[in-house]
Parts: sequence; C-alpha cells; structure tokens
Amino acid sequence: QVQLVESGGGLVQTGDSLRLSCAASGRTFRTYAMGWFRQAPGKEREFVAAVGWGGSSTVYADSVKGRFTISRDNVKNTVSLQMNSLKPEDTAVYHCATSFQGLPTTGSLYDYWGQGTQVTVSP
Repeated sequence: QVQLVESGGGLVQTGDSLRLSCAASGRTFRTYAMGWFRQAPGKEREFVAAVGWGGSSTVYADSVKGRFTISRDNVKNTVSLQMNSLKPEDTAVYHCATSFQGLPTTGSLYDYWGQGTQVTVSP
C-alpha cells in the first residue's frame, strides 16, 4: 500500500509559476516510479510527467516539455513538479501516482493515486 498526498496548487496568472509536491508513505519509496497526471473539467485524464525510481530518468508530455520539471527526493519520500510559464490550458486537478512498471505514460499502469490538487491559471 502507498498513500499519496498532493499539495501546492492554487490560482495564478498566465506566465506565473507553481511548485506541486506529493508526499508518499507506505511501501519503500525508492522502489517505484512516480508520475503526475491532470484532468480538466469535461476532459480525460492526461499524462504530464514521470520520474524513475532513481530520479535520473524522466519523461514529459509534449504540452509541458520545457516548462515543467519533475524531480524526486528519496530521503524525504516526495516528488515535485515545478511548473513555469503557466498557461490557461494547464488548468486542471493534478494527481500524483505510483507505478511499479518502468516509466509509463499510461494511467492504467499506475497503481496508487493521490486525491489531487487544483491548479487554476487565469488569462
């Protein structure tokens, strides 16, 4: 079992930055990959970014590449998502999730999910 709690969301303006955090507890943190997904109202869940268990392997959605950075701290059992140059289309509920299957970009390959944190970017 893994418990995940996200934080750091909020209301910002276009061009601003936010840093999301996800705290994990339960199963040994460094044994699984971590990912961020988002879901906007009326839209399907979308992959954002993922980081491997060691922290050096990362993958990003094209829509956030160059603006978002995912990182993890295996001592503090946290994963972060630094979001820069935010756009209104980044508005969504952001969820972190764990995967024991490599570095997937598909939500169905993630096993545990947090409740999410709302990010709203005003024009």
